[in-house]
Amino acid sequence: MAISTDKTKIIELLTRGVEEIIDRKHLMERLESGKELRVKLGIDPTSPNLHLGRSIPLLKLRDFQKLGHKVVFIVGDATGVIGDTSDKESERPMLTREDVEKNLESYKAQVGKILDLEKTEFRHNSEWLNKLSYEEIGEHANVFSVSEFISRDNIRRRLEAGTRVSLREVLYPLMQGYDSVAIEADVELGGTDQRFNLLAGRTLQSHFGQEAQDIIMNPLVAGTDGRKMSSSWGNTVNLTDVPDDMFGKIMSIPDDLIISYFTYMTRVPMETVEQYTQAMKDGGNPRDYKMLLGKAIVSFYHSAEDAEKAEANFISTFSNKQVPDDMPELTPTSANIVDVLIEAGFATSKGDARRAIDGNGVRVNDEVVSSYDVEVRAGDVVNKGKRSFLKIK
Repeated sequence: MAISTDKTKIIELLTRGVEEIIDRKHLMERLESGKELRVKLGIDPTSPNLHLGRSIPLLKLRDFQKLGHKVVFIVGDATGVIGDTSDKESERPMLTREDVEKNLESYKAQVGKILDLEKTEFRHNSEWLNKLSYEEIGEHANVFSVSEFISRDNIRRRLEAGTRVSLREVLYPLMQGYDSVAIEADVELGGTDQRFNLLAGRTLQSHFGQEAQDIIMNPLVAGTDGRKMSSSWGNTVNLTDVPDDMFGKIMSIPDDLIISYFTYMTRVPMETVEQYTQAMKDGGNPRDYKMLLGKAIVSFYHSAEDAEKAEANFISTFSNKQVPDDMPELTPTSANIVDVLIEAGFATSKGDARRAIDGNGVRVNDEVVSSYDVEVRAGDVVNKGKRSFLKIK
């Protein structure tokens, strides 16, 4: 396949869903040269399901693939055992080899929802990492200093708080960085939380006489509850979700995430996304655009027919529950669902609120609340039973 040097496509590649690029000028020159680039993305199988947060760099990998470049998807079966704590405020427990093997069983099929697998180099980093000797690991480690590692924000906070930082956590950037050496990456993709690990790839490539890879970092996005989308928090929209669940989860996201989801997690033309943005600024109902978002995402991962059915099922279910169009609004002093129920007058005490939750009688955006720790956000619809509804301001 010939390499496309279409300027418009290259500019969108370098801007849509992009937070930072190192080195932008160098990468632009490479893309305009028509040379085939090896573009790398690695994901550790710490969960059996990939989610929409993971789709952001995967879609970017797809964009490179459509321009004719060689994409390399690395399953971190070796790094997954060690565990990356780049975005964690505490030590991530080590996974067993069995856990990792179980989690990665369907990864290829899930990645295939986004990438053309026939044109994808699919690798496991145990191929090279498990063969390294202590001597080689020592050589890699010698390239970095301890001060570089502990200067990272989350590591520094943990040390200042007296929280344990294991020595194995120091090894993770070396492992991810060596992945770039092993597959001779020209470009690596990853989230902003991966900045140190991504730069480690450049450092090690230079050490081994390779040209340093360019880096494209994507922003981190919030999940259905407004916190960073993470499998450990259960606030994800998974690529394996059935159409109705996928659509329903999209309908439950806060209104202020609609445009970022369109931008980062779909390939709806940006001209259309800008029209949606303006329409909502002009008073358009966010629910209508959330419907369009749900249909776009379900269509991509399933089919247009599935998206139409999911929308119809959602509307039918929503209507059958007789949710009032004009419901009271509340600006709660606390986001905790127990406190919200009391402030709204839906419960007389914390005990009363907890009993309602225990009896599956409380919902947020039509999803049953099963924890006392759920927090609401602006735009959420909270209901207790069939008659008590309110919208969070």
